[in-house]
Amino acid sequence: MAQPGAPTRTLTWIVAHTPWSRWARRNTAFAVAAIPPALPLVAGLLLSTIAPGPGVVPLLLVLALRPLLTGLQRSRLRSLLDLDVPPVTRAHPWHTVAGLTERLRSDATWRQYGYHLAVSPLAALAGAVLVLLWAGGAVCAGVYAWSWALPQDGSAGDPEAWAARADLLTLIGVSALLLAPWTAAAAARLDAGAAAALLGPNRSRELLRRVEDLAESRAGVLDAADLERRRIERDLHDGAQQRLVSLAMNLGIARATLTGLPPEARAVIDEAHREAKEAIEELNDLVRGLHPAVLEDRGLDAALSGIAARAPLPVELVVDLPARPGATVEAVAYFVVSEALANVAKHARARRCSVRVTRVAAARGDVLRVEVTDDGVGGADPAGGTGLMGLRKRVGSVDGTIMIDSPLGGPTLVTVELPCGL
Repeated sequence: MAQPGAPTRTLTWIVAHTPWSRWARRNTAFAVAAIPPALPLVAGLLLSTIAPGPGVVPLLLVLALRPLLTGLQRSRLRSLLDLDVPPVTRAHPWHTVAGLTERLRSDATWRQYGYHLAVSPLAALAGAVLVLLWAGGAVCAGVYAWSWALPQDGSAGDPEAWAARADLLTLIGVSALLLAPWTAAAAARLDAGAAAALLGPNRSRELLRRVEDLAESRAGVLDAADLERRRIERDLHDGAQQRLVSLAMNLGIARATLTGLPPEARAVIDEAHREAKEAIEELNDLVRGLHPAVLEDRGLDAALSGIAARAPLPVELVVDLPARPGATVEAVAYFVVSEALANVAKHARARRCSVRVTRVAAARGDVLRVEVTDDGVGGADPAGGTGLMGLRKRVGSVDGTIMIDSPLGGPTLVTVELPCGL
């Protein structure tokens, strides 16, 4: 069933695709504009029929005029179709030996030659056919107008036969005028697709370069975030934490020395002293959650030893690292172990746990492998809200991988591999 407004949309579409519409004019202009850039090749072909060495002259002309022809084609695409084909960036100017070598070895250069030698002549041929369609269609469709405007000398022959021929020519002309816009649209679409693929940079290489740029940008953001966490940790440790320690010491001294105070005042001092110590403990936990100072000062082994000592169950820790990895990888590994042990203590109902950190060689380079094993009940599911989803996100932030093997009944093995290049 047609929706309301369908006739209006159909009429609008028909008007927008008539032979006199902007759509038809734009595509026709684009197709016809392909003729001038192909003239050097056509001229070379004509010269090659006269001069010796057929095929050499066109190739030399295109070879010499490639930058100019490529610029003309990009300008044609941009001005007539609003299609911007970016230029290929070069590291060296063309008039140097390094620049010429770079251009001859670049696949972009040979793709541009392929366009100018193969696609451009076909596009020019399509433009010439369009000119014939429009001109021939206009002449044939207006045959009655020509016969009325031009003087008749009485040699037209049988009027009925002439009228039949005129009707046929009119039908052919109208058909050509109706066909020309769609031919222009097809030619423009094919030409634009070929130009975008051959005249610009290699799309796969551009995507690879963008991925590399994004990876570098993300690594920079991670490093900046890690540096900011370290700064906040130092500010808290050297500022607020020291003030709280001083406050707790003063309150302790006051409680020990001011023995003659009323019981109500001593109770207030005792409560303030207790809250100050609790605030110090909370601040210590916060500082360790931001970036533990021991990780920066003494490395991953010492920092993980502190986590293992604070765990509510026995933890066997093995750290075998011949050299320290990058600061970002160290921080991720530290928080991975911290979160994994917190998950074990909260959900696994395990009696003991083991953590093993090693540096191993892999296909993509050295990786830092972290293995956390527990003898709990198993059944860990990243979608079950057990904190494993947070582990996946933290590991993925540095292009690491995580594998979880947790059958029902246990044991559970969490294996994390982090690239050591960060």
